[in-house]
Amino acid sequence: MIAMLSGRVAHRDGLRAIVDVNGVGYEVYSPGRVLDGWMERDDTVQAFIATRVREDSITLYAFPDETERKAFDVLTSVTGVGPKMALSALDTLSLGDLVGAVEGDDIKVLSRISGVGGKTAKRMALELKGKLPMSFSPAAARTRAKAAQDPLPLALAQLDYGKTEIDRALRALEEQGLGIDTPLQGRLQAALRALSGS
Repeated sequence: MIAMLSGRVAHRDGLRAIVDVNGVGYEVYSPGRVLDGWMERDDTVQAFIATRVREDSITLYAFPDETERKAFDVLTSVTGVGPKMALSALDTLSLGDLVGAVEGDDIKVLSRISGVGGKTAKRMALELKGKLPMSFSPAAARTRAKAAQDPLPLALAQLDYGKTEIDRALRALEEQGLGIDTPLQGRLQAALRALSGS
């Protein structure tokens, strides 16, 4: 299985490109912003590859680093999200924006992805939460750890509350001194009371 290619981008057509590796051209598909960067370079590019094998074809998807390649693999694990839609997701949104939309249950942003409707966006937010890889930064790590530790936003999202309402509930709980160390059931009841205005 091909895991990485090092060569020059010899041709580009939309999200499709040909990477020349020592005179052998490999057809790859990659997010447009990635190909834009590669086309501007005169030197060798390094492409991390996700290979998809079907009965009638072998398709290579190319990414600038291992983090984005892993994100592609995670995206395709969601029911109803195939390689084409996963590539579209990484073409429409940066990985950081995608992670932010998933962790924040931002259905509107996820629905900007070509082929993703409201139902698929909700499924993506639910199934991808806490799973997408991120490049390390202390602030991102803290945000991700907080989201992973606190199950309340997901519980409220499953009750069809939007991001604005969830943020309002979390602020209300913070004012009441109900942190993530408080049992979930108690925090959920307090959040529902805050959202109902009682």
